[in-house]
Amino acid sequence: MLDYLIKDATIVDGSGAAPFTGDIGIADGKITAVGKVNDSAKETIDAQGAHATPGWVDVHTHFDGQVSWDDKMDPSASHGVTSVVMGNCGVGFAPAPPGGEQRLIELMEGVEDIPGTALYEGIEWGRWETFPEYLDYIAGRKYALDIGTQIPHSAVRNYVMGERALLHEDATAEDLAAMQQIVAEGLQAGALGFSTSRTAGHRAVTGEAIPGTFAEKAELMAIAEAMRSVNKGVFQAVPAGVVGELAGPEKYTTEQEVELFAEVARASGRNCTFTLAQNGDRPDQWRNCLEIIHKANASGLNMRAQIATRPIGFVTSLKSYHMFSRRKTYLDLEHLPFDQLLAQLHQPEVKAAILTDDDIVPDQPGSMQHLYGLMGMTAAMMFPIEQPINYEPEVSANIGSLAALAGREVNEFMYDFLIGNGGNNFAILLGANFVDGNFDVIHEMITHPDTIIGLSDAGAHVNLIFDAVGPTYQLTHWVRDRSRGPKLPIELIVHKQTGANAALFGMHDRGLLAPGLRADINLFDLQALSLGELRVHNDLPAGGSRILQSAKGYLNTFVAGVKTRENDQDTGARPGRLIRG
Repeated sequence: MLDYLIKDATIVDGSGAAPFTGDIGIADGKITAVGKVNDSAKETIDAQGAHATPGWVDVHTHFDGQVSWDDKMDPSASHGVTSVVMGNCGVGFAPAPPGGEQRLIELMEGVEDIPGTALYEGIEWGRWETFPEYLDYIAGRKYALDIGTQIPHSAVRNYVMGERALLHEDATAEDLAAMQQIVAEGLQAGALGFSTSRTAGHRAVTGEAIPGTFAEKAELMAIAEAMRSVNKGVFQAVPAGVVGELAGPEKYTTEQEVELFAEVARASGRNCTFTLAQNGDRPDQWRNCLEIIHKANASGLNMRAQIATRPIGFVTSLKSYHMFSRRKTYLDLEHLPFDQLLAQLHQPEVKAAILTDDDIVPDQPGSMQHLYGLMGMTAAMMFPIEQPINYEPEVSANIGSLAALAGREVNEFMYDFLIGNGGNNFAILLGANFVDGNFDVIHEMITHPDTIIGLSDAGAHVNLIFDAVGPTYQLTHWVRDRSRGPKLPIELIVHKQTGANAALFGMHDRGLLAPGLRADINLFDLQALSLGELRVHNDLPAGGSRILQSAKGYLNTFVAGVKTRENDQDTGARPGRLIRG
């Protein structure tokens, strides 16, 4: 007897094939049949009018700390994600030298905007030192979804080289041999890959570039040799210049970086994936990079650019980052309970003082401090976030245009916006991929054969970016609602978030709806699918805050044949385990 029988669903199987109507049988954690299924079941689900897809496979997350304190794994689990890959961008928490947690926290907090206090309090430090021990730690826990991880370059370099890693000294032959051993052992133990970052924008909370940013070619080729020796793992990277900065000892362009990654892929014999976005400094470099990997793939390599399905947006609100956060008068009040703070901000004399104050620069500016200035410089280009949220707005809807229409200064308009609606208003700066003020570039990226959908950064940038809702957004915007350009077929969007991602990372037991594979399944009502309002939750360890956005329209999510969500609610089931490569 089946555990579940899903009847009369519109099946999008993850392969890229067109949808069809059929049934899905589930037993013992696996899919038994797809098509016409007449077997009896403990529970039969009438799915007429609903879509059935594989569970989303999110290959770019940063749950490296959260796996210690959370088994629910939001924001991903509530948006239909059933498998995640963390350890991206070269940062993570293993290997961890005894007593060296502060340095690893500073790297993660700076690069990924996760409160250091939460990482100090929430992580079970001391439970591992080596990467295999870290994998064993995760394997001993249960989650709402499956978790795989990669070996982070910064942590490896820090473990081997200590202070020399922070000073960006070149690795010696002995250093390279030690790093190779760590990478090989980690991959053998089940790591899904090795990750590195070479962008100058990735800095520790103390302000310096993270270890590995300026690694010489010889170091990357040594890592490639280690990967080849065990024939395991994916090479994941953030190239220099991808969002405007150039890094590396020779100031490589992003195109040169991608050429280097192709050499790594060829030397390692392994798959390669890297971050790609359009930026305003060189708006066509992304096309050049795709041409490079298209030629590389034609020669036998398997390289995939990770792209976002909407602009990478920075959010501002009174409860997170905003342009007045460093003003003297505001700093004098920020310790107040929020209701009292809001009442003070409504006072005319307080408003006048804050609007005329200068910013106070901290004694030791960290990598995130520049955001306060950025919020001020870009206030006019931000868009209010309203329900229903329009993610492809016209320029006439930004703060600058609205302020001009009202005959007011931008700063004053933004001040009143932030304190309005009980202090719950949000605005967003649409950055990379929105250079032309529309989504035409994103459409071209999504439809390119050498891209996958990634860059959700789930678990990271908790008060700045909320792209972890991407799997839901892709369906509502690109498949159903887009009005400023062509929509995309659901089978393409589903394939690039399931089958394509699973195959890239060697997870051949999932990503498709086919007999014998894991029963990782989403069942949703496409017409009812929606994203909720942004809300700030103080639910991280040590009372840390994060922005979350809910989803509606998910009827069921199954992980290994276990129902983890029903009608947008967590069932409490925790079938998720470590994914070993």
